[in-house]
Amino acid sequence: MLIDTHCHLDFADFEEERDAIVARAHEMGVKQMVTISTKVRKLDGLLALTERYPSVFCSVGTHPNSADQELDIQTEDLVRLANQHEKIVAIGEAGLDYFYDTVKPEDQKTGFLRHIAAARETKLPLVIHSRSADEDMAAILTEETGKGAFPFILHCFSAGPALARTGVDLGGYISFSGILTFPKSEELREIAKTIPHDRLLVETDAPYLAPKRWRGKRNEPSYVVNTAEVLADTIGVSMAEIAEITTANAFRCFSKMTRV
Repeated sequence: MLIDTHCHLDFADFEEERDAIVARAHEMGVKQMVTISTKVRKLDGLLALTERYPSVFCSVGTHPNSADQELDIQTEDLVRLANQHEKIVAIGEAGLDYFYDTVKPEDQKTGFLRHIAAARETKLPLVIHSRSADEDMAAILTEETGKGAFPFILHCFSAGPALARTGVDLGGYISFSGILTFPKSEELREIAKTIPHDRLLVETDAPYLAPKRWRGKRNEPSYVVNTAEVLADTIGVSMAEIAEITTANAFRCFSKMTRV
């Protein structure tokens, strides 16, 4: 059994064949999925998917590239929404994205801090998006953890070894996507070797970042199998072992998620 800990099943890319996509995931042993929020105001659509598919869970939060559109969303709103439904198992995704110069860093930080506070209060893991922001991300995580620990995931990890060490040292999980499988990702695979086994997760970030085997095509949850295979080979364990490791980690991290 595998769990795709980060996908976006509500996106229009899947509109025509969601039933088939979920069925393919199940056939490949991907028995549960977490579809991740990018805008709080789209939460109803995510909840509809979780009600339609028993194996699908979701989060609530605002992506940093949309932070300026939801600055009216406060910590108490995130907490209230997260507590209202049994299938909301995480906060986010939120964080910092300096790759795209579309949202002011101060707006991203404002939203991020509110999400951290919500994760701390609800005890739900914060799904963190961090791109081209390693130093600021490490500084914020260190400072905020000093105010009170909160569970978190550095999702779709593609940063440097320093942020990976900081994340692990602060109690976070490191989630690898199809990027791990790319030929030019030697450094990322070296980082993966340094992550304690009990902090490893796998994801697709579908519809983005299809693994090497399907590079250039739309990604989907069933493809997380290929990422898991590469991760297993990278750290020197069997496919059965990586499935056991990452599934156990997912249930520990997403403590509200039930086994179905």
